[in-house]
Amino acid sequence: MTRSFAPSLPVEFPKMGSFRRPRPRFMSSPALSDLPRFQAARQALQLSSNSAWNSVQTAVINVFKGGSLQSNELYTLNENIRRLLKSELGSFITDYFQNQLLAKGLLFVEEKIKLCEGENRMEVLAEVWDHFFTETLPTLQAIFYPVQGQELTIRQISLLGFRDLVLLKVKLDDLLLLAQPQLPSSIVQMLLILQPGATPGPGPRS
Repeated sequence: MTRSFAPSLPVEFPKMGSFRRPRPRFMSSPALSDLPRFQAARQALQLSSNSAWNSVQTAVINVFKGGSLQSNELYTLNENIRRLLKSELGSFITDYFQNQLLAKGLLFVEEKIKLCEGENRMEVLAEVWDHFFTETLPTLQAIFYPVQGQELTIRQISLLGFRDLVLLKVKLDDLLLLAQPQLPSSIVQMLLILQPGATPGPGPRS
């Protein structure tokens, strides 16, 4: 999961009947106001074409699909991330994880829930949360363990992503009415952790 673009500036041609030579405009010289966006797009393109990052991306999407890491794969992924952190792309990894990779992975989770209807959807939500919280989340933390010192940890980013990209899109209020009077214990746990206004705890450092 990667989108990137480079700004293109059209050449201005003179109007019919005018002999004034147009001033050249170069794609290699974006306007100063566009530089941050241009640099971010360039970094995204470099990251998406980086073989070390591609191995990380493939592993993460596989985890969201229910897969697990192969023998010694975690060590390799950690080493790949360490190399990326030492490159000019290092400061971009967390943003890319949050805005691209996590969003793509959670889309699989959301679609699985939306395939079910009525009371069955609550049961599936409980199962999905259990798997996410006990399997997917710890694996993401392990993969991105080398990423330290960020404002939000990988754990916090992932939990907030589940809340915003999954929980808030499945019409939770309607599900809670259907599940009355007894909620599954895993749903109660989920609500306590992801309730609006709460900041997911740091858990193990990642």
